[in-house]
This record gives sequence, C-alpha cells and structure tokens, in this order.
Amino acid sequence: MHPDTAKYNDLLSAEDDAICERLARAIDEALPEAENRIWHAHPVWFLDGNPVVGYSKLKDCIRLLFWSGQSFEEDGLKPEGKFKAAEARYTAESQVVKKDLKRWLSKARDIQWDYKNIVRRKGKLERLK
Repeated sequence: MHPDTAKYNDLLSAEDDAICERLARAIDEALPEAENRIWHAHPVWFLDGNPVVGYSKLKDCIRLLFWSGQSFEEDGLKPEGKFKAAEARYTAESQVVKKDLKRWLSKARDIQWDYKNIVRRKGKLERLK
C-alpha cells in the first residue's frame, strides 16, 4: 500500500480504517499494475494514467467509487454523478463482500472510459476498453 494511502487510512476512526484497509488490500491484490496515489485528497488507483477506483470518507460512510462503474452492470453499484461512475457505500467492514469486490475490480481493468482526457475533450467521455 502506498504510504500516503496508509496515512489517509490512519486518520480515520477504527471502523472506517478497517473498511479502508480491506478495500486497499483488495485493490492492490487485484490491480498490482495500478498506480496508487492521493488524488483530490483521496486514495485513487490509476491504470495508464486513467483513474479506475478509489475511496473516500463521507459524513456517514466510506464510499468506494469506480469511475467506469455504470458500465459494469452490477446491482451492488449505484450510479454516481453525471458521467459513468458508480459507487458502493460501507459503514462496517463486514459489509465488504470479497467476491463482489474481486469481480468489480476485474471489470475495472476490462471496462474503462477515458477520464484522463475528459478536460481536453471538453467533458466528452470515450470508451477505452
């Protein structure tokens, strides 16, 4: 785990830290080639410079966000925002279902929209994979 991600997790409550540690370990295991860094104040993983997954602390939960998640067609992920992102929210570590997370992370590698160039394309997304 990237030291900055560990530092982010350490600043959370014990329950939120446990959720984030579990998520970070699963992401690192499923996407070993991904670059992990703090982006817009939250841990995010990138494939070839394109953001694919990250998490953040919201007021009452931890939000796991997949930038291309709406294209995964998964019931466990809810649409987020006006682009292609989808999220899952957790208030306890026990809510993180390993097999679901593993499947979603596999799809994060295989299904990607080009967020890296969204500004250059003036808000228009193009499918990469």
